[in-house]
Amino acid sequence: MHHYTECGLDNVWLANGYTTQKTAYGPAVSVARADELLSLLAQRIVGKPARLSGKEFRFLRVQMGISQAALAKAQGVSEQAVSLWERHGKVPKANDALIRLCYLSHASGDQPLRQAFHRVMEVERLIHQKIVATAGPRGWKSTVEEEPPTATEPASADA
Repeated sequence: MHHYTECGLDNVWLANGYTTQKTAYGPAVSVARADELLSLLAQRIVGKPARLSGKEFRFLRVQMGISQAALAKAQGVSEQAVSLWERHGKVPKANDALIRLCYLSHASGDQPLRQAFHRVMEVERLIHQKIVATAGPRGWKSTVEEEPPTATEPASADA
């Protein structure tokens, strides 16, 4: 059996479905159909009756491909709160339930939810852009330019 800590969880063991190879740096493990396995693990985590551990919370977030900042914004908390939950495992009950619902919607292909998360992630990226409007003979035109945060300006809305 292989203790599959590479997925970020401490309680996953593989009875089969993997191969081990010796390398110059030590043994390397290759997992067959890893994406399918990760989906199965996420479904098992979402369905468990007990509260999520911090590692399980992080696992679900990573499986959805969402940053801590985007998840924090979607859950109405600071990025530091999400980081703390993931490191220390004390996830509030409401946030535990919300990430489970988010994962279920994500896994089912719920497009409105995916689009909402993509908008939040895009907003995080676009916080420091400026719109430059130019008057011309045919009317106004605009362009968007990247603008790095200034030293006095917070790096994100949660800072």
